[in-house]
Amino acid sequence: MKKTLTFAIFGNEYQTRKSTAAQKLLSILSERKAVVHIERRFCRFLSDVQQLAVEGCHVFDTLDFDVDYVISMGGDGTFLKAAGMVGSRCVPIVGINTGRLGYLADVSPTEMEKAIGMIYKGNFIVERHAVIEVEAEGAALGNCRFALNDIAVLKQDNASMITIHARIDGENLVTYLADGLIVSTPTGSTAYSLSNGGPIIMPQTDVLCLTPVAPHSLNIRPIVVPATAEISLDIESRSHKFLVAIDGRSEKLPETARLHIRKADYEVNIVKRRHHKYIATLREKMMWGADTRG
Repeated sequence: MKKTLTFAIFGNEYQTRKSTAAQKLLSILSERKAVVHIERRFCRFLSDVQQLAVEGCHVFDTLDFDVDYVISMGGDGTFLKAAGMVGSRCVPIVGINTGRLGYLADVSPTEMEKAIGMIYKGNFIVERHAVIEVEAEGAALGNCRFALNDIAVLKQDNASMITIHARIDGENLVTYLADGLIVSTPTGSTAYSLSNGGPIIMPQTDVLCLTPVAPHSLNIRPIVVPATAEISLDIESRSHKFLVAIDGRSEKLPETARLHIRKADYEVNIVKRRHHKYIATLREKMMWGADTRG
């Protein structure tokens, strides 16, 4: 007898074009007799704005119940939100891309039925991706302390740079005079870090990367450190405040706050098709190695 699977669906309310894909997904899951939970804001968007039938689906605010799989419907930002909500529960996440690049969410709407069938057959792999966390010594930080992609320290205003004193396992590394500093996982190496000149790091590589944002010195370059390292940051700013962005979720902190960034004690599980190859994704999504000469 086949097990009845339970799915939790996340999405965002900014892409009208995803309604067709959502309708198709709900139909596929209904045919499979799956138990479906939809995050409240996304459910309201589907029912009230898009006029889609969501009868029989449960609504949730927080993921505090048992679920077999999480489905992220949107772009990579939606995927990061879903990963943050899953947290240490380690529920496998399937990313359906209705956004733009779709690096984390790599299942296209045309592949949904095949992907769901793959899950029911058990014909998939689960990639384990490292997570990092930040602790603010001397200041209160919100509940979202964990990041799948990156944690960035940034200047609060547009006027002047900030000074960031960085230490690795208690040893002085360097003082950055820059607009900010990004600490990224291998997963996040193709995101904000890459746009600031950081290296591409293949998944499951047990390292972290420190990439400065607009450094005011030509001899400061990104550095890769072991994932076991604890990164401590002391920040000085003319405004006496700075921003910390945790997978894009920003909080304002006083410069008296000392940050400690380290690898978290759990990982995010991402569902991938068996034929999925990281290098092929690099070539397809990033145009990696493409000859763009005319």
